[in-house]
Amino acid sequence: MTGKSLNSNVDAYVSKPGKWQEAYKKLRAIALECDMTEDFKWGHPCYTLDDQNIVLIHGFKDYCALLFFKGALMQDPKGILIQQTKNVQAGRQIRFTSAEEIAKMASTLKSYIRDAIKVEKSGAQVEFKETAEFDMPEEFLSKLEESPALQEAFAGLTPGRQRGYLLHFSSAKQAKTRESRVEKCIPHILKGKGLDD
Repeated sequence: MTGKSLNSNVDAYVSKPGKWQEAYKKLRAIALECDMTEDFKWGHPCYTLDDQNIVLIHGFKDYCALLFFKGALMQDPKGILIQQTKNVQAGRQIRFTSAEEIAKMASTLKSYIRDAIKVEKSGAQVEFKETAEFDMPEEFLSKLEESPALQEAFAGLTPGRQRGYLLHFSSAKQAKTRESRVEKCIPHILKGKGLDD
């Protein structure tokens, strides 16, 4: 471990009894050896460099993972970076199912973290798809055409909020569900709020 200070929230996170406790401890030790600042964001251990997010530790039911914020720009010589869903544009994960697996991969993980740091230092940015490149469900399009106020309110949202709504609407397989989602969200959009505001 480096001389960097440990974050007490991360201490609590990795000490909490649970399925991934030992895995979290190993991932933390590896991250700390890569000369980043230990932080705690969005309820998870997060490692930063000059206040820029590099990698986050998180767990799910079937696996725990290292999430690289700019993973889409990284080299992947071992073919182990995973795009969580097709809508995730920048982040990539390396997934694990045991602390032993992490221990065996320690040197590989350090080289991936160092690559992530190099990407961050280079100033490279992920080019995000424009909102216009996302599918606009018919059910929402017809509401926009009927209501200039809704058009104006939607146009006034940040691109991230716009994409959030479009993904929420288009992820429903049935037209009836898409219509219901659109109806529920219209009051939020008119108030200038995002899906999770």
